Parts: sequence; C-alpha cells; structure tokens
Amino acid sequence: MTTAQGDVRGVVAPDHRFFGGLPYAAPPVGALRWQPPAPAQPWTGLRKATRVGPRCIQDVGDPEIGRQTDEDCLTLNVWTPPANQDERKPVMVWIHGGAFINGSSGIYDSKWLTTRGDIVVVTLNYRLGALGFLAHPSLGPAGAVGNYGLADQQAALRWVHDNIAAFGGDPDKVTIAGESAGGMSVCDHLVAPGSKDLFDGAIIQSGPCQAQLALPEAERISVDYARDVGCGDPATAAACLRAVPAKQLRDPVEYFRIGDDALSGPVTGTTTLPVDPMAAFAAGDAARVPLLIGSNRDEFTLFLALEYLRGQDLLPAEYPGVLAQTFGRGADAVAARYPLDRYGGSAPLAYSAAVTDGEFTCVDQRITADLSRESPVYAYEFNDRKAPTPEPFRTLPFPVGASHSLELRYLFDVGGAPPLNPAQQTLSDQMIDYWSEFVRTGAPGVEGLPEWPEAGDDPARSDRLSFVPDDTHVADDFTRVHQCDFWATLQR
Repeated sequence: MTTAQGDVRGVVAPDHRFFGGLPYAAPPVGALRWQPPAPAQPWTGLRKATRVGPRCIQDVGDPEIGRQTDEDCLTLNVWTPPANQDERKPVMVWIHGGAFINGSSGIYDSKWLTTRGDIVVVTLNYRLGALGFLAHPSLGPAGAVGNYGLADQQAALRWVHDNIAAFGGDPDKVTIAGESAGGMSVCDHLVAPGSKDLFDGAIIQSGPCQAQLALPEAERISVDYARDVGCGDPATAAACLRAVPAKQLRDPVEYFRIGDDALSGPVTGTTTLPVDPMAAFAAGDAARVPLLIGSNRDEFTLFLALEYLRGQDLLPAEYPGVLAQTFGRGADAVAARYPLDRYGGSAPLAYSAAVTDGEFTCVDQRITADLSRESPVYAYEFNDRKAPTPEPFRTLPFPVGASHSLELRYLFDVGGAPPLNPAQQTLSDQMIDYWSEFVRTGAPGVEGLPEWPEAGDDPARSDRLSFVPDDTHVADDFTRVHQCDFWATLQR
C-alpha cells in the first residue's frame, strides 16, 4: 500500500485488512512540543504496519503506569474490507475518549464495523493532558495556545483526505465519530474553522460538550501548572517547559470537573476553537451535516463504581455535600428532584442519576434540538441495563446499569468484559448495521429493523431510538425520565 509518505505493509485476514501505527504527523517532541502538528516525514523502503503505535503520554492514574506510552505517538490505524473491491467504501474516523487525559486508538478493534458494516474505519491517537492542551501564554502567539490535541485530530482528518483512497476508502464520504471526550471533540469539529470540509457526517456518543473552558481561565490554570513543574518565570517558561522530561508531565492540566472527575481538553476563544460549541449550536453556526447522537441510560454510575473500587464509597450522609460541590446554589433543588428514597437510599445511585441527567443526557437533548433546526439528526439512548462489565464491577453494592462507555462493547471488540449473550449479540449486530448505514448514507435506515425517525427541533420532543436487547424501539419519554425541563432552568 502506498501513502503520501511511503509504502506500508499491513495484515491481511480472510475478511478484512489492518494497517497500524501509520504516522500522520511528525513526532511532537523537542522544539515541536506544544506546537501545531507538523507534516509526517517520508520514508524509503517498506514500512511495517502490522501493529498499533504507542499510546500518547497518559494521566498519572494510568493502570499500565506509563508502559507502552511515548511522546512520539501521532499515529493512526486503518481497518478495511478485503481488497479488490470495485467501489470505494465510506469512512468512519473514530476519536477515542478518556477525559482528554488517557485512552488510545489501539483499544478499538474495528473489524466488526469493517466486516459486517462494509466500511473503512480509522482510529487515531492525539496528544493528551498537559502535552495536548496546556494553554500557557508563552507557548505561542496570543490566542494560539492550547488545543494541540484538537489540532492533531485535524491533521489526522487531513491525512485521511489525502491517503484513504489508497486503502479503498472514499475521501468524499467521511464521518467523524467519538465517545465521551471523543464525542466532545466531534462537537468542537462541528464549529472549528480548521475542520471545515474535512467530513460530511458526525456521530456523538455520550459527549459532555458543555465541558469547554475559555482562554483566560485556561491560561491562568496553565501558568499555575507551569509553576508547579518548575517553570514559573514567564520570561523563560516556554523553553523551560519544552525541556521538562515527558514523564514529569503525566499529571494532567485540569480545566473542568464533572462530579469528582477532572478533564483536560479544548479551550475556546482561541484560533483553533474561536467559539464555544454549545453557543454556536444555539446560534445555528455549526457544520450542516447529518448527525447521529446519543447517551447511555445510566452514564455516571461508572465513575461512582470506580471510586468505590478505590475505597471511596459515597455514603448517604455525604450526599448533600457532594451535591453542593457539584451544583452550587442549585444543590437544594437537585436534592428535591433526586431524593435518596427514590433510589433505595443509595447515594451513589441518586448522585449518578443527577449527574447523568445534568451533565450528559440533557446536554445531548439540547444539542439534538439545536442542530435539528438545520440538519437531519438521529437520536438514541443505549438502555441495556445488564450490559457486560469487567469482573470488579459485578461485586458492587449498586448496579452499574447502562453506564458510560458500555455501548462501545457492542460496536468494537474492546475486550475486558464477558461475551455478549445471544440477545445482546443481536443488539450489537443491529447497532453496527445502523451505524454503518449512517456512515454510508447519512441516514440510519436499515431494512428489517425498527425505523429510526429524525429528531425534531423542539427541546420538549423526546422521541429517540432506545437500544434494548429484544426490544429496540422508539421511546417517547426521554425528556421526562431525565427531567430535562428541570435542568434547562436550573441556576447553578
């Protein structure tokens, strides 16, 4: 296979092909640290592309303790149907989640979407945490700092435009997709000037797209971060930061909190991202492309489960305090709407329900209503409350349900969980069929499956496809179940 940088050799399986670790930009090291991604350098001879590249530098909580990570990490992977097919295939570019502080392209084995869905899938790495999003004013011209990880994603999209035809993909039929921080990234690309014309469809899964930070506050936090790593002198901060060993930068810069969980991430009011996407959506200033968007019924239970497994159980007596910490002056109103007795006295379940609705599902509903005014939008809720989870999650004192990220097991071979049962496998097949048809046509209509209607632009309208084993159907109670009318008026 020939790319613009040189020839590559991947893996040929009976039903798909895989090309891993392909560089889409130059290593962002030395003088290129905290710079926009530079073009990948060409090579001579045949480059082996049989495995994914190293992960980008991860958060200090990385369970692998930094193994298999590198600052030289700007690579992508391509999954394709078998060769010798006459027509070019539509392309889905997948942006991984992980709060902009961890995660990687290598987690998402995409052969199911390629073999069953008959599409090309690209998964990519991008710079994370401080290396990806530090907005110290010394690092560039005014307004041109931060968002290096977002710029990496744009560079990968340009690589796809220039190279994907060689892999059997159609550069004129590209859908960007992502979950969690990846879904939030898709929101940013819908309004970022540098992303214009690089895609013609979008998929947002569980994207907390309100979790952006404006440049002045990001700069303040970044100056404090630089001071804490020994680079507090503004006159020498840029050179000092670029000389700090990468392992000392694993502690992420923290811009936004959802509950107790911190995110790095994109900065608004910058040259890369001039406007907050939520404001742009409300004003009708987003790319006019078909959108598939959705969230999970019990998003935040995952995070309370992780806290419990770390020995930090949320007790009923602590419930008012965490509500006050999260929702400020709106805490009493939230407590009245999400009383403990409605959740069997379980503070984790009550708090998870409140954060799920306030930070995920009703944000999803706002985006759906805003973008439906200009473009076709198809909304869903993943509602398999018995979705497979890793072994530790099955010993909790509260159910995880259809939590954050669990729908990914139905689209990708991500491993780490028990196999799907027959009904769940059927649901997985349905979801792959819907997703790939959306990538193919911009509308997820699949013969023999329940009709997926377009969403409307009325925030009170809540019709969306509910994914449940043996009962996928159009549900009309999303707004009521998640109390979105309440969240639309809450003053924090």
